[in-house]
Amino acid sequence: MKKLLFILLLVSASAFAQDATVTKYADLITPADLKENLSIIASDALEGRYTGSRGQKMAAAYIANHFESVGLTLPANGSYYMPVELSSTQVTDAFIKAGTTKYAAVNELVYMGQSATNGEISLEAIFVGKGSDADLAYLNVKDKAAIIYVDQLSFDAFRSIRKLSTTLHDKGAQMILAVAGGKPEDFTPFATMMKGFTRGSLSLNKPNASPMGKGMFLLSQEVASKILNTPFAKLEKAVKDPAAKKPLAKIKPSRMVYSVSVESKIIKSENMVGFLEGTDKKDEVIVLSAHFDHIGIQHEGEDKINNGADDDGSGTVTILQLAKAFAQAKKDGHGPRRSILFMTVTGEEEGLLGSQYYVEHPIYPLTSTVANLNIDMVGRRDPEHAGKPDYVYVIGSDKLSSELHEINERNNKTYTQLSFDYTYNDENHPSNLYKRSDHWNFAKNNVPIIFYFDGIHEDYHKPSDEVSKIDFDLLAKRGKIVFYTAWELANRDNRITVDKK
Repeated sequence: MKKLLFILLLVSASAFAQDATVTKYADLITPADLKENLSIIASDALEGRYTGSRGQKMAAAYIANHFESVGLTLPANGSYYMPVELSSTQVTDAFIKAGTTKYAAVNELVYMGQSATNGEISLEAIFVGKGSDADLAYLNVKDKAAIIYVDQLSFDAFRSIRKLSTTLHDKGAQMILAVAGGKPEDFTPFATMMKGFTRGSLSLNKPNASPMGKGMFLLSQEVASKILNTPFAKLEKAVKDPAAKKPLAKIKPSRMVYSVSVESKIIKSENMVGFLEGTDKKDEVIVLSAHFDHIGIQHEGEDKINNGADDDGSGTVTILQLAKAFAQAKKDGHGPRRSILFMTVTGEEEGLLGSQYYVEHPIYPLTSTVANLNIDMVGRRDPEHAGKPDYVYVIGSDKLSSELHEINERNNKTYTQLSFDYTYNDENHPSNLYKRSDHWNFAKNNVPIIFYFDGIHEDYHKPSDEVSKIDFDLLAKRGKIVFYTAWELANRDNRITVDKK
């Protein structure tokens, strides 16, 4: 019995035995190198790396220099730069008139959208409350401006408004406006934050007049009251009185005028791509990706630069170190059997645009692309993991390939021993993170993916997302699990099977 137990233990140990050669190159992903690169990528000099900006192009030059210095070759497109041309729309003026009063200040309203009105438009405004099916059954919104009520100011609340706005547009509403309950003084800081997202919209295609393109105004309680000639308390009562029959019909429609001016132009940006050719299976490609753009400079506050150290400077510098490790392995005679494309993409913050462009114009056929390992925010801990063992959220590993999931799990048990958190792997999770980073464009095209992520922390999309808050030891450890999984994908005999859809 003791002999059998010894054999079983020996087999178990060998199943997770570390390969000294692989470990040697994984150890080239060091906290010191990561910090050195991130101190440049997420510095004030790069001005928040907004897509197409001077700072983003400075980051691109730094990445190209790194790819060349570690020995990556030019991909089949002939350059480390993959040009991405984008259409930009910028709202230059937006206002509402109620009676003789004009409202345009950030403490009064914010316009969310890209479509111009080509002058002033006069519409009847109608209050639709929360827009329930029962209320919309007796309200006529056709050719009107529909004013929606939400309980509080939050991103989640306005996501629900977006869904409702589609319904209202389908019923013929020409403009959507939204007002929130709660404290009136909460509107200005929320509106200021939302205004930061309205400086312009980028797209791969020229904007079109879709229902969502008509936009939406967020209103202060005072402006909503002025438009409807009704005290805000009465508007809230109409929404919250369950006993009233057709309560919203008691709020009389009123006329308003609005105008939106938009400026359009072409923005030139680029994905950055470096190539490491494989040996006997060089026609099959692994794509390792992160986005190197961020949200740039804001207009309020003492610190105005959103450096994006974690989002996604952390992923960008991890790609740089992965390139260094694999390139050194090749120099030493241990190059991968399959080719590897190291890619930092642009325009993620604007709607996954750089990765969308790549899959629509791939340098290497998607049918030859074995997997995409995507890294977006891997340098911090979220509040849920404070004081807990080292972890990383793993998203999407089991969606298309059972083998990919097993490979990632096994390499973690063998080498890194991170705690894998699959909370966000649920496609029905409210955050919907499976579809919110660049891997999604590969997954949509049936390429197996893994998304590595550290969670949402208090500095997300704020100037306080600084290098000083990065845990570089943990960042290196997360980079190594990507390396180990990529190494096996690149060197195993058989390409992983896509066994799910």
